[in-house]
This record gives sequence, C-alpha cells and structure tokens, in this order.
Amino acid sequence: MKPAPRRLLTLTGNPLAEYTGDYPAWPAGGTARARYQSFQVGGKGLNVAKLYHRLGGTVTAATFVGGLEGEICRAWLQDHAAYALHLIPTTTPTRLGWVVRAPDQAETTFLGPDGAPDPDALAACADFLRALPADTAVALCGSFPGWTDPAAAPLRAALHQLAHDGRLVIDTYGAPLAELTALPLPLVKINRTEFAALSGTTIRPDGEADSSEELAAWAADHPVLTWIVTDGPRPTLIWQREQSPVSLPSPPVPVVSPTGSGDVLLAALLYFHWYDDLPWAEALRRAIPLAAANTASAGIADFPLAND
Repeated sequence: MKPAPRRLLTLTGNPLAEYTGDYPAWPAGGTARARYQSFQVGGKGLNVAKLYHRLGGTVTAATFVGGLEGEICRAWLQDHAAYALHLIPTTTPTRLGWVVRAPDQAETTFLGPDGAPDPDALAACADFLRALPADTAVALCGSFPGWTDPAAAPLRAALHQLAHDGRLVIDTYGAPLAELTALPLPLVKINRTEFAALSGTTIRPDGEADSSEELAAWAADHPVLTWIVTDGPRPTLIWQREQSPVSLPSPPVPVVSPTGSGDVLLAALLYFHWYDDLPWAEALRRAIPLAAANTASAGIADFPLAND
C-alpha cells in the first residue's frame, strides 16, 4: 500500500481580489458610505492552505494572478500568507469582488466577471503539476474558468493522471466536477446544491428525511471512493464505497460569516486523515466543529485553534 500523502498543493483557478466594507446600512437604490474597509485575497484553495498550514501541515497554494488587481494580490499574499505560494502569471486580470456587511442585514458579496487563465498560464500550471513529488496530493478547489477551452487540455490531462494515481481530491463544481467525478478520486467534497445538480436529484425541504440513501444509490454507480456532502448548518453526509452512509450533525453556533467554512472543513478533514491517520468518517467528525467555529468568526480560518 502506498503511504498517504502529507504534502498538499491547493489549486485555485479563480482567485479573488476581495474588498470588504462595513456599513451602518445599505439601502437599495441609495448611496452607502463604509465605516471601514479591508482587503484580502479570496479563493477556496487559498483558504484551505491557510488552515492546513495552521494545523501543522505542509502546503503550497497555487493560483493565477494577472493585471493590476493581480499585482495587488501578489503583494498581499507575499506579505500575509504564512504558507508557500506558487503564483502563475496570466494576462487575464484577477477577478474583483466586494463584500458588504451591515448590522441586521445578511452579508452580501458582489463578484466581478470570471476570467480564464491565458494559454501560457495553463501550460505552466500543467508542467508544474506533472513535476510534483510523489508524496504530494492536489486539492482542486472552486470554479475553473476556461476548463473546456482547448488550451486547458494539458492541465486537465495532468489532473487526470493525478486522479489515477490517487493524489487528487476536489471541491469544485460545473464542468470540472462533471468530468473529474468520472475518475477514481479518493475524495469529493461537495455541497448539497452542487450534488443535486450533478446527480439530477431533488433538494428536499428542511424537516424532511435526509438524502443519505439517495446519495448512496447514485454514488455506487460512480468510481469516486468517498463522497462528503455538506448542507450548511444541517448534517453532513459521508458515503464510502462498501459502507453505509453516515450523517454527522454540526454544532449550533451564532452565524457571523459562513464564508470559507466549507474550505475549513476540507483542510481539517485532509489534515486529520493524513497526519493523524484517522479514517475519513472520524476525520470528518473532528473537522466539523472547526467549520462551525469559522461560521461564528468574521474572518476565514482566523478562529483560535487548540495548538495556537
């Protein structure tokens, strides 16, 4: 049996230059002036890398940076990221976003248009993936603009090879999700809405029976070894081949900002599985409280840890 990988590379195909403004209120159709603003670089793989590193894991975050916003992101990451970085230049400008927070109003995020990395950037990423050491696993996180473009074929081929080597886990959606779940991935983490879209199943209203049997029936016909399906504050389902599905509850917490909680879950899950040698279900049981703690925190992966 091959040893479990401990080194992790996260791949974010659609990073975000993310500004956050705090407002006393923001009425639609009016002008709102922020009391303060902040900046960070967003992206699911970057969030995963942050917590994986904080837990003690060895991780590199790979992503694309382009244009003026990309240079701002590069400088911010070099100043703030404690984990290793592999920043791939692209002529496509990095996506811009604005998070709006106000008392007694739901947090709202406005995103700029997605932009696919240019062909040279995609080729460079493919070369980088092919050169990774054998003890490194890859987590493909978030959306990936341009996935079906011919220029992305070498990158997709590199990820296919990692999947067949048992070294690719994914938390993605759209075209990458549909393509990669036809491969023998060791793990797919997905939310309930994305699973419903992928499988053609119906999301059940709150209060109805969970979807564990529905998940098991559909997953059994696909080569993925382990599925984890999140559903916000509701229980998380885990299905593993030749095992019955298990539903694990999340502890109730005050919701401050749910942004990034799924990424925290994935990072903790991988860390507890690979570093503490826990089975997937037990690793998930330990990861869920950390995701809940993130929901109760204003930042992403900023909440206190036992090893702090």
